This record gives sequence, structure tokens and C-alpha cells, in this order.
Amino acid sequence: MQTTQAKRPVRRTKKVTCDECFFRVNLLCALDLDEPCATFRPSEAQLRPPQQLRFVFRQERRTRAAWAFPSADEQAALHA
Repeated sequence: MQTTQAKRPVRRTKKVTCDECFFRVNLLCALDLDEPCATFRPSEAQLRPPQQLRFVFRQERRTRAAWAFPSADEQAALHA
């Protein structure tokens, strides 16, 4: 039994070069390599840190505890 698979179009990614690296463009790179190194950053990125998520405090849902010890008067009434 032979299965046929639909051919998916091959998505070609653009090969990056050191000439497109932020460090190379800004003359900060001291490496002389044939391919991009592990610290490659696109020159368009400008090395801005990603925007951080806002910290939102949740509103307190309960105004009373779900369970509490009975007061002294309530305990006395139970055992009287």
C-alpha cells in the first residue's frame, strides 16, 4: 500500500550574512568569520529590549475568609 503526500511549497528563508548584523554594521564586531556567529542580531532591531508585560494586580474577590474559627461566644453556645 502506497501513501501519497501532498507536496507542500518549500518556504525558502533568506540566508543571513554578517553584513546584516547589528554589530558588524556599527563596527562593533571583532570576528572574522565566513558565517554569522551565535550573537547575530538583525541591524534593524537596534537592540531594543522587548516591551515588558504590565503587572496588573487582581482584585480581592472575597471580603471574608471562606472558613473561620467560631468566636468564643459561639463556642460557648455550642457546648452549653
